[in-house]
Amino acid sequence: MSNEYFEKLAELNAAEVPFAVATVIKITGSVSAKTGAKSIIDGNGETLFGWVGGGCAEEAVREAALESLRDGQTRIVPLDLDDEILGVGMPCGGTMEVYVEPYMPRPELMIVGHGRIAEVLAQLAHTVHFSITVNDSGATREAFPLAERLITSDLDFSQMQVGPFTYVVVVTQHKGDQHSIKKALEGQGPYIGLVASTKRAKLVFEYLLDEGVAPEELKRVHSPAGLDFSGTTPEEIALSIIGEMVSIRRGGSGKSMMELRQVFPVWNFDQRRLKIKKCGFVFGSLFPERKKFYKD
Repeated sequence: MSNEYFEKLAELNAAEVPFAVATVIKITGSVSAKTGAKSIIDGNGETLFGWVGGGCAEEAVREAALESLRDGQTRIVPLDLDDEILGVGMPCGGTMEVYVEPYMPRPELMIVGHGRIAEVLAQLAHTVHFSITVNDSGATREAFPLAERLITSDLDFSQMQVGPFTYVVVVTQHKGDQHSIKKALEGQGPYIGLVASTKRAKLVFEYLLDEGVAPEELKRVHSPAGLDFSGTTPEEIALSIIGEMVSIRRGGSGKSMMELRQVFPVWNFDQRRLKIKKCGFVFGSLFPERKKFYKD
């Protein structure tokens, strides 16, 4: 693979923009591209590097790349180059399969506020591979050593840029909450969390409704923020918020894995084979498949 390919990957990763890599993994018959041929497609569907075939094949791969960037899933695209009607529209005498892999930028956690909850949020978010931005006049490098950006002079929140990969948590707990929440709602980020008392959250929502924010928009705000851990410490509250963010990012349900997988009972119980003894029961008669289970 050429140095240009790796240089382009490094450039895009450094810029933290979404892109997809398409790789020809299988060919049969007469096709123009070779196995291993690659192309890099950006978030607008433009080919930035390489080539995996021309004409309709290129268009089919482009559409698959855009789909992969929307759902974050890899896919294998079968292309029939021998069928002008049911294939990709150009009879070349062969077929090919193209593997499309999306590369998504790191999600960003934008913390509005400071204090112990905010500090632990930054630590935990860094651990699960978020980039960290803190927007607060009281934020310091000592308190947020892992943050990529500290915004300490932004009274009107004009520097608060919320993109499609930006998760916002407002943890100021003072009178400016409504302004930062309103600014966050202007973006298309996947998560907005508000750490506030029930009374304070209601005041924020009432203010925003009076400002003309639609009720449907306010439903995007998670308040209280976080999953139900019944946590009381700043660390537990921060953990519950990070858990909710990861669940949303990965499409999880937030439910217990035990409830979802329902692994128990492992064995088939047959009470009729239970042999009661004076001091207990014969384990093997209750669990006749235990040896096979441990082998598996």
